[in-house]
Amino acid sequence: MSGTTLTSSDNAFMKNMGDKTSQSNPAEQYILLAKQAKGAAAVQLIKQVLEAPEVYVFGELLDMPNITDLKSDPQHAAYYELLQLFAFGVYGDYVKESAKFPPLTPAMLTKLRHLTIVSMATGQKRIPLMTLGDQLGLTSNRELEDLIIEAMYTDIVHGKLDQKNGILELDYAIGRDIKPEDLPNIISTLQSWCDTCDTMLSNIDQLITRANSDKDAHLKHRNSLETEVLNIKASLKTQAQEGDEALVTDSRDHDKKRPAKKGIRASSSKFWPKSS
Repeated sequence: MSGTTLTSSDNAFMKNMGDKTSQSNPAEQYILLAKQAKGAAAVQLIKQVLEAPEVYVFGELLDMPNITDLKSDPQHAAYYELLQLFAFGVYGDYVKESAKFPPLTPAMLTKLRHLTIVSMATGQKRIPLMTLGDQLGLTSNRELEDLIIEAMYTDIVHGKLDQKNGILELDYAIGRDIKPEDLPNIISTLQSWCDTCDTMLSNIDQLITRANSDKDAHLKHRNSLETEVLNIKASLKTQAQEGDEALVTDSRDHDKKRPAKKGIRASSSKFWPKSS
């Protein structure tokens, strides 16, 4: 397949673009160049992106037609496979099938080990350093700790290195590219989650409706009780007034029926004679 190599002006353009896009999408500069890079130029582009700092996602680049064309070119297919390894694989995959991949530069090897840490972080939050060293092919604790610290400084993982207990405690890790064959399972999982959310929302709506109905019934019952209390108070007040009027009437009738008192009359004909 015919192609051109990246020129010095292309490299300068990539550097300038990198300064502008590193904060938003560090791979954007390479995606733009992939629109025109073919054959050997596309291979050179892959080499640069695999060594580029802060570029840890490669899915968009893999979808570029000029990059996809490499897998059908026997001369350059190995670099397409290498890009797929960095997008979806880990260090152990490289060790198992190293013969089908081109040699890795030290920068590529470090990045692949960083990506392996990211993949392990998605499955567990406490990784023994011994296990991590086995997965990364490192026997030196010093090299392993330096690699972990470097991964934290590049902001692809957040956590704490517990040297005393030999544990890497992870709080956060970036997301990696998704394999096309994993999409149906992801879609199914998301659909199940959406169905669960819909069920919960329906249950919440029913609870709200029931709560509103209970509230209305409570208000009606309270209003009924308040009305009944007012009626009882009014009835008691009326009865009290009628009772007072009856007492006043009975008192007046009693006074009318009471006989008048007779006065004492002095009789002039009856006196006791004075003793002499």
